[in-house]
Amino acid sequence: MHLLPVTILAALGLLVNSSCNLQFRKQSDRIEALNRLQQTDVDFSNRSKEVGMKKAFLEYMEQDGVLLRPGRMPIIGADAVEFISAMNDSSFTLTWQPLNADISAASDMGYTYGTYNMHTKDSVHKGTYVTIWKKGKDGNWKFVLDMGNEGIGE
Repeated sequence: MHLLPVTILAALGLLVNSSCNLQFRKQSDRIEALNRLQQTDVDFSNRSKEVGMKKAFLEYMEQDGVLLRPGRMPIIGADAVEFISAMNDSSFTLTWQPLNADISAASDMGYTYGTYNMHTKDSVHKGTYVTIWKKGKDGNWKFVLDMGNEGIGE
């Protein structure tokens, strides 16, 4: 039986340890990015409550963002900005709560989904949503696609 010299064993140990640390760091970075995405969705909802849906959507939408709305073709980029800007959001408050999220292996794309509440003077309309997000070069998440469906079971 041949015994490997101690230096080779030490080098192998460092290599294995380094590889494990790299995988752990990658997983840790991914979890941190996922948590940040979920927090971004919560912050987006909080912003909608604070300053109105219109302003919040304009702040969190990617330049070429897409809105999918019932009964309409996809609304893209400048048309989406125009669509949002034309809305009168003074008669309602829109908030939402993410239920789940996931991100890509590269941690640069992700999605959130959950439930929303639209409070008007006389009622609350509920529904579900999904938002697809892209991480910018500055590290901040912006949504690239947003859609919602009215109505959820009580």
